[in-house]
Amino acid sequence: MRTQVAIVGAGPAGLLLSHLLHLNGIESVVLESRSRAEIEATIRAGVLEQGSMDILNEAGVGERMRKEGMLHHGFELAFGGRRHRVDLTELTGKAITVYPQHEVIIDLVAARLAAGGQLLFETSEVKLHEVDSAQPSVSFVHSGEAGRIVADFVIGCDGFHGVSRPMIPEGVREDFQRIYPFGWFGILVESAPSSDELIYAQHERGFALVSTRSPTVQRLYFQCDPQDKTGNWSDDRIWAELHARLEHNDGWKLKEGRIFQKGIIGMRSFVCAPMRHGRLFLAGDAAHIVPPTGAKGMNLAISDVKLLSRALAGFYRDGSRELLDSYSSDALKRVWRAEYFSWWMTRMLHSFADASPFERRMQRAELENVVSSRALRTALAENYVGDF
Repeated sequence: MRTQVAIVGAGPAGLLLSHLLHLNGIESVVLESRSRAEIEATIRAGVLEQGSMDILNEAGVGERMRKEGMLHHGFELAFGGRRHRVDLTELTGKAITVYPQHEVIIDLVAARLAAGGQLLFETSEVKLHEVDSAQPSVSFVHSGEAGRIVADFVIGCDGFHGVSRPMIPEGVREDFQRIYPFGWFGILVESAPSSDELIYAQHERGFALVSTRSPTVQRLYFQCDPQDKTGNWSDDRIWAELHARLEHNDGWKLKEGRIFQKGIIGMRSFVCAPMRHGRLFLAGDAAHIVPPTGAKGMNLAISDVKLLSRALAGFYRDGSRELLDSYSSDALKRVWRAEYFSWWMTRMLHSFADASPFERRMQRAELENVVSSRALRTALAENYVGDF
């Protein structure tokens, strides 16, 4: 099989890149190890920055997002028994939309199939070959038969554990990583919203987050031991912990409901540099991971894809390699800004078991400083809504 661009991974990065290339008249084939049903049913949270919303709308895949997404003009920081609103729109003129990642995937799969795009689900034994040559290729097994795609470029959008990143030699690649000593216990709940906007809560027992998914489904998180087991947490214990961390002295009450999903996610910061080797380019989680506190994961993937689609369009339009050559450095500038912001939010809002009394007081002072200073609230808001 011959194509212009071979894309490994059908997450938001791979699917959106394939669609943007299609809009520029560029052929691509997307390989995915999971089934369509699996990727569309894997429920993950999603906060879309203004720039991400704009790209999805411009690509013609934003209709359902506009109808069903929860547009938010601010969020709340809760600590010390009080809640403080950060008005994103007033401070930046922008907003964010809560729209889960799997819904973005559903929209993109539908768009690619409607356009006749080639999506090969349930592939196995995927291997990349000669990525530093003029004709890289990808071998795989699909429906029991071996296949190979020869392409001009290979794009690795296959996540942290994928096969693409290891193709960049260790002597060329530098990995930067921090593993955090805590995770998030997440639940999905059938209930009416407890809040019109997200609530980020810092508490001596640990961080907690309230996020509205829809008028009838809510997502809640609380900081936990990443080695803990969901089976150790009964529904009653979960609700007691969330009430303790989120409710203060203002009469606000968390609404309970039927918990229908529980899960624990670990937290890490990770960056691979460079994000290119020969004709292999990385995008999304294949190149970088952020802790979810800053709500940057899917937005960074979309930002990568925007840069990469423009670079490939320039190459096929007039033979220009300028944007391809600058892709890694351009992408990493935004990646490191997002890594910093996510690290800063994580450090400011979570409890660290080894923190000294002085460090705990400094954490509280930092929060007080942020909510009392318009300049600091503006800086927080600008980073939160993003800048494409």
